Amino acid sequence: MTAYFRPTTLDEALAIRAARDLEIIAGGTDVYPNKTTRAGWGRMAHKDVLDITAIPGLDRVEEIDAHWRIGCLVTWTDVVRAALPPLFDGLKAAAMEIGGQQIQNRATLIGNLCTASPAGDGIPNLLALDAEVEVASLRGTRSEPVETFLDGYRHTTCAADEIVTALRIPKRGGRGAFVKLGARRYLVISIVMAAGVIEADADGAIRHARVVVGACSPVARRLRELEERLVGQSLSPVLPAIVQPEDLAELAPLDDVRASAAYRLAAAEALTRDLLAGVADARERKAA
Repeated sequence: MTAYFRPTTLDEALAIRAARDLEIIAGGTDVYPNKTTRAGWGRMAHKDVLDITAIPGLDRVEEIDAHWRIGCLVTWTDVVRAALPPLFDGLKAAAMEIGGQQIQNRATLIGNLCTASPAGDGIPNLLALDAEVEVASLRGTRSEPVETFLDGYRHTTCAADEIVTALRIPKRGGRGAFVKLGARRYLVISIVMAAGVIEADADGAIRHARVVVGACSPVARRLRELEERLVGQSLSPVLPAIVQPEDLAELAPLDDVRASAAYRLAAAEALTRDLLAGVADARERKAA
C-alpha cells in the first residue's frame, strides 16, 4: 500500500525525504497523469507520496536582497497576479499558456521545472532569466543554475534526499518575451517555443540578451552566438533579420508524433525572429 505523508515543517519533510524513496507532490498536475499512463501500460505500483502543501512560507513571491525568490508552492496563477517588473513578461506569458485555468491554479513553476520535459513552457523562460534553484536536504542548502540543474532528458541533478524549495532570479533591467507553436491555440503541448530577455539602453541599443529555444533538444538551449551578435544592435523592426540558420546549430530536434525534426528546426528559426520582432515592436509602441 502506498504511504502518504503531509508534513507541516520543512525539517520534517526533509527527514522523510531522506528516509524513503518517494514522489513529491505540490500541485500534482504531472504526478497523477503520469500515474494513469503507467497504469495504462500495466505498471500499477506507485511510490510513497510526500505532500509538501502544508509547509508554510513556500508559496511566496518576494524580493530578497539582489534577487526575486519564488517558492516551490507558487502556482502559475500566482505568477500572473504578482506585481513583477517587465523582466518577467515572458514567464507570465508562458503561465497563461500552460493548460487551462484549473491547471494554472494548481500547477507550480518548480513542478514544471523538476519534471524536466523538453516541452516544459516555463523552462526556457527560467534560462533566459538566469534563474537558480535553491535545493535543501538534511545536509544543508545549495544553489545551482537552472542551466546545469537540468542535465538530461526528464532528468535533473536533484538528489534522492533533496527538495527544491525555491527559484532565485537576479534583479536586473530588461523585458522578457515568450512565443510558442502548438497544434492548436490553447491547451496544447509545445512543438517549439522561444523565450528571451532583452535589455537595452535609453537609445534602444541592446546591452544584454539571452535567447532560449525549447522542445528542440533533450533540454532547452540558449542561442549563445545569436546573443553575442545582438549586443550593440538597435531595437528596431529590422532586428529579426539578424537571426541566421547557423544560430540554431546547438539544437538537436527529434522526429515525433507532433512534428519532424526538420519542421521543428525551421519553426525554431521563425519563432526566434518572431520573439525579437515582438520585443522591438513593444519598444516602438512605448516610444510612440
